[in-house]
Amino acid sequence: MTSTEARPVVRIEHAEDEKVYSTAGRGQTFGEILAKRLSRRDGLKGVVAASAITLAGTGAGFAAAQDGTPAAGTPGAGGNGLSFEALANGVGAEAIVADGYQFRPILSWGDPLTPDAPEFDVMAQSAAAQAQQVGYNCDFVGFISLPMGSGASDHGLLVVNHEYSSGELMFPGYVTVGPPAEGEDEPTLTFNVTQDIVDIELEAHGLTVAEVIRGEDGQWSLVRDSEYNRRITATTEIELTGPAAGTELLRTAADPDGLTVLGTLNNCAGGVTPWGTVVSGEENFNQYFANAASLEPESIQALSAARYGLNEEASDRQWESFYDRFDLSVEPNEPFRFGWAVEVDPLDPTSTPKKRTALGRNKHEGHTSVAVDGAPVVIYSGDDQSFDYAYKFVTAGNYNAGDRAANMDLLDEGTLYVAVFSEDGTGEWLPMIQGQGELTEANGFATQADVLINTRLAADAMGATKMDRPEDFETNPVNGKVYLVCTNNSNRGVEDNYGIDAANPRAANEFGHVIEITEAGNDHTATTFEWALFITAGPNNDQTTDYAGFDKSLVSGFSSPDNITFDALGNIWISTDGNDVDEANDGLFAVPTEGEERGYAKRFFQVPDGAECTGPVFTPDNSTLFVAVQHPGEGGYFEEQLNTWPDNENGVAPRPSVVVITRTDDPLAPIVAV
Repeated sequence: MTSTEARPVVRIEHAEDEKVYSTAGRGQTFGEILAKRLSRRDGLKGVVAASAITLAGTGAGFAAAQDGTPAAGTPGAGGNGLSFEALANGVGAEAIVADGYQFRPILSWGDPLTPDAPEFDVMAQSAAAQAQQVGYNCDFVGFISLPMGSGASDHGLLVVNHEYSSGELMFPGYVTVGPPAEGEDEPTLTFNVTQDIVDIELEAHGLTVAEVIRGEDGQWSLVRDSEYNRRITATTEIELTGPAAGTELLRTAADPDGLTVLGTLNNCAGGVTPWGTVVSGEENFNQYFANAASLEPESIQALSAARYGLNEEASDRQWESFYDRFDLSVEPNEPFRFGWAVEVDPLDPTSTPKKRTALGRNKHEGHTSVAVDGAPVVIYSGDDQSFDYAYKFVTAGNYNAGDRAANMDLLDEGTLYVAVFSEDGTGEWLPMIQGQGELTEANGFATQADVLINTRLAADAMGATKMDRPEDFETNPVNGKVYLVCTNNSNRGVEDNYGIDAANPRAANEFGHVIEITEAGNDHTATTFEWALFITAGPNNDQTTDYAGFDKSLVSGFSSPDNITFDALGNIWISTDGNDVDEANDGLFAVPTEGEERGYAKRFFQVPDGAECTGPVFTPDNSTLFVAVQHPGEGGYFEEQLNTWPDNENGVAPRPSVVVITRTDDPLAPIVAV
């Protein structure tokens, strides 16, 4: 590993820069809005001053260490099972977990999935090998018990999203670093992209399905000869289904029927359905397409390209140099075939994945399912970009708990809703139905397919609430509430951008927040709800932060919340993407949602330098926690790596990995005392 002080740090942005939308609107001050929100939050013990916010949380009276981390003897077992001592904020080339717990990688980039797959060799990569090996940049992780429906916690399928490839970390010679251009501070970067590299990158995207099993000693391992093990990549044939399938905008020269897409891209957060499928979200698909400037001005292709942020000229990835489908001057409709929710059946390795167009097209995150036998299924999702929207989808058909086959096409018919958050703590789900309100032919929405293909434009027309990067969107299995993570938005209220509002109360919001939603009548199909700010993230010494009213001097402060999950007691586990509290690395934080310690955030797991923490999920018995460590070493390049985690002693390149976390004393015991 080479010190960052010995060379310039290479910064390569793989996700889209925040797109700026202007407005003359401005909002109230943060203090005014937060005071109103806190005054109606149930159970809060605190005082909100007029110009300065002082919160006397329920943790008052507990001691704090001199460095701001909780001291020994502080709270942590108040009925929530979170008795571990929080990690101090830190940095480093290694991952770290709280005392009393252990972790090890179970799936790393390049691990062979089948008996015939070659062992990983970073210096001898090929597309054929990558197609049989674990993909790159793991994100969402889903666990499906085997047999299906058994609730088993020692045997199951891991389904892992692979968001994107990082060529600069994967391939020797990918980056040439030159001196800064005149008047610039950053080094000049040249990307040396070849056909072989692009072909490997295509196979490194998508999803991995892997059978895993736990031995009597509590150790997990991959079942390499499993019939279930499978890769779905950017070259896998995927079926388009639902209202937009086959329509003109989804037709291309390679697919004149508009029914079959080659591959899935930028798969980020996802969810597992009650019938054992995975709904994977395609997020920043825009980065793969080039030459939007060639599109006919004012055409729907040009309008959509601008709203979804497609590259005006060449892309950094340069895939368009080798495949015409990524070049809009050749194939202007190809981008319409990405940005969907993709349903995969891990239990049938011969099945064809399906892009479910009824759930709309945007930069998908989340996809948590809520289902009651004999009732419609509800799926929550966010559109991960500054000033975009929160959605839910309600199926037209009902869930059948006793007939898996009857549920397999439920996601093709239903109603997509977009959220409006009102200042008084109420909200409304607006149905996105062609012909209603502003969604008319006169406004460019002649069919329901038009609404779904350009979901963002439709939500714009409807006046939905523009959020601060709505990411993961999950339901709490204990209290029944819904939690929406807003990662950050540094452009909120800056210059001519949209100002603050009740649900997004901080200008230049660099820290992010979490919203708690209660559906009317606790019915997830309801069209109205109540909401409250659960956490406004950031350093615990920042006046604008609030951890559900808990004493901020005790919490592990964090920023940029991203993915979330819940344990069996209803505690929320929050992973971060871009944590900059005390310049600490990203990590995983456990937070009670109920009781006296509601809001008491504690740092449980820390990822290595350059990495993002993603995809946390528990086994049904809470004895194992799977966590994805994405892009370790980001900021370096192949010849000058920041680290080579998880094999820092002998590694050549870092390898994004899914890790298994268990208790040290008894790997079969619950991580959280149930």
